[in-house]
Amino acid sequence: MKPRERPLDPLPSLKLKLGVVILAAVAVTVVVFWAGVRLGLWPSVSGVIAGVIALVVVFFLSRGLTSPLREMVAATEAMARGDFSQRVTATSHDEVGTLARAFNQMAAELAETDRVRRDLVANVSHELRTPITALQAVLENIVDGVAEPDRETVATMLAQVERLGRLVQQLLDLSRLESGTLALDRRQFEIAPMLELALRETRLHAGTVTLAVEIAPQPFSLEADDERLHQVVANLVANAVRHSPPAGHVLVRATASDGGAVLEVVDEGPGIPESETARVFERFYRADSARSSRDGGSGLGLAIAQWIVELHGGDIRVERNQPHGCRMVVRIPGRVELHEPAAPEAPAAPAAPSDPSVSISERG
Repeated sequence: MKPRERPLDPLPSLKLKLGVVILAAVAVTVVVFWAGVRLGLWPSVSGVIAGVIALVVVFFLSRGLTSPLREMVAATEAMARGDFSQRVTATSHDEVGTLARAFNQMAAELAETDRVRRDLVANVSHELRTPITALQAVLENIVDGVAEPDRETVATMLAQVERLGRLVQQLLDLSRLESGTLALDRRQFEIAPMLELALRETRLHAGTVTLAVEIAPQPFSLEADDERLHQVVANLVANAVRHSPPAGHVLVRATASDGGAVLEVVDEGPGIPESETARVFERFYRADSARSSRDGGSGLGLAIAQWIVELHGGDIRVERNQPHGCRMVVRIPGRVELHEPAAPEAPAAPAAPSDPSVSISERG
C-alpha cells in the first residue's frame, strides 16, 4: 500500500516548509482577528480565538515535519530489541525525507546482515558437525573394539580432519576478506607456473578427470597477487572437478589482453542453470547440495574467489559451455608482459665414431 503524502510533502526544502507554516499561522491569525472585530467581539476574545485556530493550522501543516522523526525513534528502539523490520514513511522531498530514505536503506542492510549472520552460524554449525560426527563414530568404534585401527580407518579419519582444516581455513580467509584486513602483494609473475601448480595440487583428488592448461597466444606475466590468484584458480578447478563426470575434461585457459588477463576454467559437467548464476557466489550456496556436501564442498570456494577477484578490481562471471558444461571467466586488470615462446632445443650432435686405430692401451 502506497503511503499517503502529508500536506507539505511536495515542497523540496525544510526552510520553505517552515516559512509556509509561519506565513499560514500569521495569515490565519490576522484574518480571524479581523473577522472577530467586524463581528463586534472584544479584541482580546478575537485574539484568543485567532491564536487557537492558528495553532490548529500549524499542527495540521507541521505534522509532516516531525512524524518521520518520531517514526525513526520508534524504529531505532525496535532495532535495539533485534527487530529490523520497522521502516519510516519517506514521502517528503526535503532533508527529512532524504534522512528517512537513508534510514530505511540502513535498516534494510542491517536486516540483511542479521540474516546472513544467522545463516552463517547455522551453516558453519552444520558443516563442522558433519566431519566431527564421522570422526566421533569411527573413534567410538575403535575404543569399543568394534573396529580395528587399520590403514583404511585411519585414512577415513584423516580425510575428515582435512575437511575440517579446509573449512576452517576458508572461514578465516573469508573473514579477513570481508573485514578488509587482507592486503594484496602485487608483483610481476609468470602465469604458467602458477596455473601448473594449481593443477598439480588438484590432480591428487581429480580421479579420472583430465586437467589441462592452455595459454594463448603466448606466455606472459601479470602484475597481481600470485598467491591469491592461485587460490582463485585452485578453488575454481576443484569446483569444476567436483562437478565433472567420470573421465571428463577440465581446461584452464589464460589469455593476455591490453588491460590485464582473462582466466577461464571450463568443465563438462551439467552446468549451472541461468536462474542460479546470480547465487553461486553466495556463501554456503550449492547448486547441487547433495553431491557437493558428499564430495567435501563447503560452498565457500566461489565466495572467496569473488572477493579476491573484486579486491584486484576485476570481475568473475558464469557462462554456459556448449554443448554442455560450465565456463567460469575471471578478468584481472594489471600490467602484462608478453614473452616469446621458448625455442625447441636442438637435437644433440651424434657422437663421433671411435677411431679403430687407437690401441687398447691408449684407451686406458
